[in-house]
Amino acid sequence: MMKFFFVIFMVSCILACKSAQLSGLDNGDLLFVTAKDTGLSGAINNVTKKQENASFDHIGIVEKNREGVFVLHAAPKGGSQKQSVKEFIKEHSDEDRKVMIYRLKPQYQNAVPAAIRKAESMLGKPYNFNYILDENSYYCSDFIERAFREDHIFKLEPMTFIDPKTGTTNAFWQEFYQKKNLEIPEGEPGCNPNGLAASGKLDRIGELK
Repeated sequence: MMKFFFVIFMVSCILACKSAQLSGLDNGDLLFVTAKDTGLSGAINNVTKKQENASFDHIGIVEKNREGVFVLHAAPKGGSQKQSVKEFIKEHSDEDRKVMIYRLKPQYQNAVPAAIRKAESMLGKPYNFNYILDENSYYCSDFIERAFREDHIFKLEPMTFIDPKTGTTNAFWQEFYQKKNLEIPEGEPGCNPNGLAASGKLDRIGELK
């Protein structure tokens, strides 16, 4: 009997810790998902990684209101959407991926309300599978950059699809755009999760579990 109550106690403690961490999220926090080594995730990271401790392929923004805690983000499955933070964690974290919390530094926090409103206005748009900017579909970092654009929190930069180890176009991206019958948008304006994570306007808070 004592063992049974001990197990119940431990489970309660674990659930309480997770709830406490979720409640510790701030409105406007950015959730970055670590990249895998293969497939699209690995290809994105291969040409965009900027820091040894920052290797990401997805991003969303936290919205807290009376109804709960949500993540606004653009994903291949579902396009631009509003998802409960628990569902976001379930969908984007496993033994190979983690969700990391970044937060705007205090002097930039006044940009959050407008960013949330803008993100809400973009919900329902399809995912941009070409990763070439347009006004009718968004990819994940594009969605976040647009949300904060009014306050110039992030900036668009020339995109590159060149493997830094070889100095030539990454084979994945070469085949990717060839199948779409599109030219590789080398040098075109864009953004990516690693570039956003490297911004000096953000503080890295820690892992969300």
